[in-house]
Amino acid sequence: MHAPVNKKRLTAEQLVKLARYQLALARENFYQYRLLTSPGMIDCWWQRHSAAAIQDWWRAMQNEERPMLVLGAPPQHGKSEQIRDLVSWIAGQDPDRKIMFTSYSNELGVTTNLSVQRKMSSRAYRQVFPGTRLSEIADKQDVSDVRVRRTGGIIEFVGRRGSFRNTTVEGQINGQGLDVGFIDDPIKGRGEAMSKTVRDRTWSWLTDDFYARFSKSAGMIIIMTRWHVDDPVGRWLERFPSTRVLNYQAIAEADDWSVREGHRDYGEALFPEHKPLDFLMARRRLMTEGSWQSEYQQNPIIVGGGIYPIDKLYVTQQISPHDVARSVRYWDKAGTTDGGAYTAGVLMHAMRNGRFVVAHVARGRWSALDREEIIKFWAKADSEQIKSNYEVVIEQEPGSGGKESAESTIRNLAGFRVFADRVTGSKETRAEPFAAQVQGGNVQMLPGNWHVDYLDEMQSFPVSKFRDQCDASSGAFNRLTGGPRYSVHSGWLD
Repeated sequence: MHAPVNKKRLTAEQLVKLARYQLALARENFYQYRLLTSPGMIDCWWQRHSAAAIQDWWRAMQNEERPMLVLGAPPQHGKSEQIRDLVSWIAGQDPDRKIMFTSYSNELGVTTNLSVQRKMSSRAYRQVFPGTRLSEIADKQDVSDVRVRRTGGIIEFVGRRGSFRNTTVEGQINGQGLDVGFIDDPIKGRGEAMSKTVRDRTWSWLTDDFYARFSKSAGMIIIMTRWHVDDPVGRWLERFPSTRVLNYQAIAEADDWSVREGHRDYGEALFPEHKPLDFLMARRRLMTEGSWQSEYQQNPIIVGGGIYPIDKLYVTQQISPHDVARSVRYWDKAGTTDGGAYTAGVLMHAMRNGRFVVAHVARGRWSALDREEIIKFWAKADSEQIKSNYEVVIEQEPGSGGKESAESTIRNLAGFRVFADRVTGSKETRAEPFAAQVQGGNVQMLPGNWHVDYLDEMQSFPVSKFRDQCDASSGAFNRLTGGPRYSVHSGWLD
């Protein structure tokens, strides 16, 4: 940032040079453009940081790298205003680009359209980008003459090939190509996000309609409240993990990247000049933990019932190996491949601060031979990442067959610390200790594409059709917190 200039001390010639410099700077720098064309905009670190990321995205656009950016921030913190300013800035940078904005709400699209029109009609904009013009006649729909369209649904740039179009998710876009795509909240709220039908329909629209209109060098920015791990952003990141993701938490937590990078301290508000900490805490007291984490902290949660309150089980972005006290990969084995039960292996960490982290879940229907190879694969993979206090536990079903199966797996894992767990009682009873920790908000998950099946099963346990992941989770937890175990060499150990 440049130091403020005392204009009262400048000569007329210096003022002219300063004005020209500011216009040239705004023409090339998105954040300086926002400062110049948005009087009264509050300056803060997150506005500058996100604008710099958007500038990088635009640079990648110019290099035809087809950049994708996901931007998550709390409500009413200015992210939609940034996108509106970005639309007008891109129109000035390259008025031949076709830009499209979509949302679940037609009202939001029209508001964005009118905001863009006002910005591009302003004196400041015409000074920054004199070569980009709109039709002088608003609401012009007749294209029989040379005047171009300027309506609540489309803005065409005079004498150029580019335009701005706004529509809704699943709205009419057939035949419309685009170079820049913006998606601002494609799903209305938690109620719709909880519907798999809505999620599937929105994803189909994104892949089959919206994304299919992209030019060969097009880029996209998505703004979305993460109500569900299986939302369009979750599915997109599963398929394109290199997509840049910028998540800004309303209140900084210990693992927040902005704390590590020195932008703010733990517990500090994101935008205190606009939404101070006491304001945010008042909102938090009114909301469920699930809604708070999704809307304000960018942690997608599935809210469910039953024994596991899923609204208290959320994602932590990373953990330090030094904070891990013990680790267990617990396997609940199944012997069928024809649509019956699954085999599930849950990797869980006991942290030194008393919390527990579900780090990974492997799950599938495998033949006995494939199953044993997969169990061994994950034992090797885990051991490469976890250097100490790691063990594998195999659930031993009652009877001689269960004992023989567990011992066979243990022999297959020669060289690893591996034990059998002789289970007794019902799955519900065994799940109670782990469920108590979930209920107390003491369990977190690492990011992963296994979340959807895992949480779908947990939210309906114990009446869910499959319970293998829940059983493996409670087994891992009980092993980490103590309990009997069996060694093929030494028998039962206390």
